[in-house]
Amino acid sequence: SKELAEGRIAGVQTLSGTGACRLAGEFFNRFGISANNTIYQPNPTWGNHVPIFKDAGMEVKQYSYYDKETIGLDFGNMIKDIQNAPNGSAFLLHACAHNPTGVDPTEEQWKEISQEMLKKDHRVFFDCAYQGFASGDAEKDAFAIRQFVKDGHLLCLSQSFAKNFGLYGDRVGAFSVVCQDQDEVARVTSQLKRLIRPMYSNPPAQGARIVQTILEDPVLKPQWYSECKAMANRIIEMRELLKSNLEKKGSTRNWDNITS
Repeated sequence: SKELAEGRIAGVQTLSGTGACRLAGEFFNRFGISANNTIYQPNPTWGNHVPIFKDAGMEVKQYSYYDKETIGLDFGNMIKDIQNAPNGSAFLLHACAHNPTGVDPTEEQWKEISQEMLKKDHRVFFDCAYQGFASGDAEKDAFAIRQFVKDGHLLCLSQSFAKNFGLYGDRVGAFSVVCQDQDEVARVTSQLKRLIRPMYSNPPAQGARIVQTILEDPVLKPQWYSECKAMANRIIEMRELLKSNLEKKGSTRNWDNITS
């Protein structure tokens, strides 16, 4: 990306995605990055998000996300909550494969969310735990993140490589911050290291080196893409079978949400 080529991304290795989220919370709390030291999280969200940020000293509030009636995205109320939050508030967004609902915004909805966030000068924090598993295409699953960066957000990003690389026990993750320039990168990186040192000092190296080796290898990288797609296709197939068998058993409920 242009931002990488320009050296405008500060990045550190973390203890998987959980560690990246906790580091984000400590970073936001230490430097007062969010209005009223509050982070807005989708309703519902991954159960661990709430204690992670509370234990980091932040106040946690929710924004509208899932509509139980339509079994889909509550987009209108989500936009209203973004608009009504104090300027400069931190918002946690699931980059893809929303946990626990599986409901993601469309690409057009992501674009609108990005613009509303810009209008309010909100602090965007993406949690990306399942890249490659939502659609079977790691590039497609990164759409929201890349769109927000393209739109000019200086966002923060948590990444986990536990599931998509089969390295759950190795705690492989990353926390990245898009900065204005290389000087800011140096300052942000320095402060992240100061936060990391008393928390976990150094993350284990072996898992991260496996990921690095795969992504830098012209043979292994496409193989990984292929294997991710195979896993995603199996999940999609299981969903289709579940829906089909529910209908065969005589259920009259609309189960399109399982496969949509």
